[in-house]
Amino acid sequence: MRIEHIAIWVSDVEAMRKFYEKYFNAVSGERYHNPSKNFTSYFLSFDDGARLEIMHKPEMGPTSNMNVTFTGYAHLAISVGSKKRVNTLTEELRKEGFTIAGEPRTTGDGYYESVILDPEGNQIEITI
Repeated sequence: MRIEHIAIWVSDVEAMRKFYEKYFNAVSGERYHNPSKNFTSYFLSFDDGARLEIMHKPEMGPTSNMNVTFTGYAHLAISVGSKKRVNTLTEELRKEGFTIAGEPRTTGDGYYESVILDPEGNQIEITI
């Protein structure tokens, strides 16, 4: 078995699609729109076959969970292949004005990562 995809609700599917395409080399499928449910989504595919579905319904409002601990999904971790790439991408995102929620570091269990917030405040661990 394998996880087929992860889905997240977003406020702006176009901005989020562009973000994941630009910084994480995601390849977007066709935009899906169901007018009867007022639902729009994209499937974003990554090099290793992982997929992220970004979904939107206009009646859903934004939330902010950056500093709240709760049950459920906490973050998305994306492997970029090397320590150098973690550092480079983190700096690129910083220069573009994105929030760096955790500077590049080696965690207590030996995991090298930085943590950034995507355009809607979702935490992304950039890892080796």
